[in-house]
This record gives sequence, structure tokens and C-alpha cells, in this order.
Amino acid sequence: MFPRVKQVHHLEEYRLELVFTDGTTGELDFKERVVGRGGVFTPLQDVDFFKQVRVDPEAGTIVWPNEVDFCPDVLYSLVTGKPIRAERRARVHEPLTLTRRPRRAGTRQSARVSTG
Repeated sequence: MFPRVKQVHHLEEYRLELVFTDGTTGELDFKERVVGRGGVFTPLQDVDFFKQVRVDPEAGTIVWPNEVDFCPDVLYSLVTGKPIRAERRARVHEPLTLTRRPRRAGTRQSARVSTG
């Protein structure tokens, strides 16, 4: 898990400066992530609404009044260029697999669920 967002500052239009809990600071332009996307992002196209961004301290990320937010791990990755480790995600979301136990003579076939 990457550090969380501690502070956010609106710079101009769709540009934000983010400060993370480890002291990392960076700027991101959200224009391509907001403009023309529609749906819940429609209100964010209005720069005055976009400026209302704040930090949700519980989630450790940025959020707008309509409750739109961005994953803090993705934000940190975008700011630092550090990739989100796929193997860590894979372990957390590893699919269950069905394995068969050896069958003993005269018993019913049983199965158990395994995570790896």
C-alpha cells in the first residue's frame, strides 16, 4: 500500500498539487480524466466545482462534493512513476481454486477450496 494523500491544492483549471503522507509532493492534470467522461465526472468539468476538491482523511484520497474520488495508490503511482505492484494485488484478489482430494475406496468424492 502506497502513502495516502495528506493535502491537496488547486493550482489552475484541472491541475492539482498533492502532498502524500511520506512527504512526496507532485502535480497532476486531471483534464483528460474528467473532461468528456460524462456520468459522475460531468460536474467536475465546471472548474468552479473542480476547485472544491478536498482530502477525505478516512480514505486518504481526494474527493469532490458529489463523492467522486480517485484511488490513492493510482494517484501516488502517477506522481512518482512507481508502478502498482501487480503481484501484491494478485495475492489479495487471488481466485479460489477447486482441488480434489484423493479418493479412498468406498467413500464419496470430496472437494475443498484452496487459495493457492
